[in-house]
Amino acid sequence: MNYTEALGYMKKAAERGSVLGLSRITELLRRMGDPQDKVKTVHIAGTNGKGSFGAMLTSVLKSAGYTVGGFSSPAITKVTDSFRINGEEISEQDFADLIGGIAPICESMDEKPTEFEVLTVAAFQLFADRGCDMALVECGMGGDLDSTNVIKAPVLSVITNVQKDHSAFLGDTIAEIASHKCGIIKAGRPVYFGGNSEEAYEIAADTAKKLGCELFIPDYSQFSWSEDNCTIEGAELTYKGQELHIPLLGTYQFENAVNVLSCVEILRREGIDIPETAVRDGLANVKWHGRFEVISREPLIIYDGAHNPDGIRCAADSIRRCFGVKKVVLLIGVMADKEYGLYADMLGELTETAFAVKPDNPRALDSKALAQALNARGMKTAPYDDYTSGVRAAYDYVKQHDLPLIALGSLYMYQQFTDALKDIMI
Repeated sequence: MNYTEALGYMKKAAERGSVLGLSRITELLRRMGDPQDKVKTVHIAGTNGKGSFGAMLTSVLKSAGYTVGGFSSPAITKVTDSFRINGEEISEQDFADLIGGIAPICESMDEKPTEFEVLTVAAFQLFADRGCDMALVECGMGGDLDSTNVIKAPVLSVITNVQKDHSAFLGDTIAEIASHKCGIIKAGRPVYFGGNSEEAYEIAADTAKKLGCELFIPDYSQFSWSEDNCTIEGAELTYKGQELHIPLLGTYQFENAVNVLSCVEILRREGIDIPETAVRDGLANVKWHGRFEVISREPLIIYDGAHNPDGIRCAADSIRRCFGVKKVVLLIGVMADKEYGLYADMLGELTETAFAVKPDNPRALDSKALAQALNARGMKTAPYDDYTSGVRAAYDYVKQHDLPLIALGSLYMYQQFTDALKDIMI
């Protein structure tokens, strides 16, 4: 099977829709020899921060000499972006080979697996084939019924935080959402909770107690960090007296780093050797895209995949810390199921003007509807039916007025934005 054929098969799987339940993926994995049981795994759930957490911890473990697999979603560029070995995206042929081995088994099943189930199985098979020492596996959504929740005994279960998102599937309250995410906690295995919701913490603590798990939370007394040190060059923090540099931008990366460093201590307790030099070097060399990422410096253009109210709040805080009183220009596109009406309240005072576009996704909100909602709350916003035209208008504006451009609203928009920008800047 070649890459085009593999994509064709995934399109066929996508037509089956999203069907809850773990019976199909469990059966598919059984027929493949249960590759998910052959690699030590850190299982990661949470509303925000999963990708940055995984990138940082991967870099630390790689620096410690381990071969580390990574599975994340959604894919930011193309499907291969969801699969990584030591932080590097797999090749198109690697992906084709994985799907070529899985597809015939899927087709032999009475109840065919869904697209995400096939992708999840491909990740587990990849990690087993490559002999990974550790795999970092993100939940796609929620936890208990997520396709990744077939890991029987993770080295560590991580819940980065719990905020309101995917309410149509996970519930309207923090308690309901936390209950789903805490479904990844497994009997007798350690669990880390890094969020700041007392309600979500209580559910995590109750679940851990029932399952006989030791629950860990961050000890902020071990950390110090100055928001003045958050610039477009990254951030500095001190952990147990050791000064550390993180090249990832955004004030929220401090919280992600706290979670990673806390989990490093837990992994050490579990027998994973991680020297201090690996922690320092791993954080200093971490790479991750789509999270307050500098795309261009002349003019200054940043992309942030903030896609829910908590993410937008963090993006607004990062804009404020990096640019002070200087206004920015926004290019924004969102999914229709997000609480986008709130975005103007958080971003309006920071924004000179905004350009609304529609991401290339079936769930995307029309640019006119987005602009109407933002204008109604006082944020000057112009809609563009044609995506590239919207990017060009925003680019021309920042060039003319010497202002930073911040593109945000959805990770699904990253590839579309960078492609359009590349054509404009040629």
